[in-house]
Amino acid sequence: MRLTVNGKQQTYDDDADMPLLWYLRDDLRLTGTRFGCGAGLCGACTVHVNGQAVRSCQTRMGTLEGKTVLTIDALAEGGRLHPVQRAWIQHDVPQCGYCQSGQIMQAAALLKTTPNPTDADIDRAMAGNICRCGTYQRIRAAIKTAAKERA
Repeated sequence: MRLTVNGKQQTYDDDADMPLLWYLRDDLRLTGTRFGCGAGLCGACTVHVNGQAVRSCQTRMGTLEGKTVLTIDALAEGGRLHPVQRAWIQHDVPQCGYCQSGQIMQAAALLKTTPNPTDADIDRAMAGNICRCGTYQRIRAAIKTAAKERA
């Protein structure tokens, strides 16, 4: 099977049931995507597949023929951080940082579909991404800042 990961064509011919997360981390050595719960409940492993935020721990390799995967490792373009990444720094969002790659990927997907999100839009989109440090107010502020920058 062929797929594109972070702009590079990849070929995969192993276990179709293997989670995308393990392919990214173990085979491609893209370690920005994190393992959290393994059940798709925490959002630490969020990546984009064809532009949609998905949980890579629950996405099976056999479903990815011809698809495009984007990870946190390639969210920045041309050496310039994505607006969400810049806003995360500006608002000092991370504490421990473990969940942040998934949070950022979820927020970037939100801004693609909802360029000017309300608090309710943000809460709804980010509800499945857990931050054990509780930086939710800073996350919301960073998303609003990134939305203004993109506008």
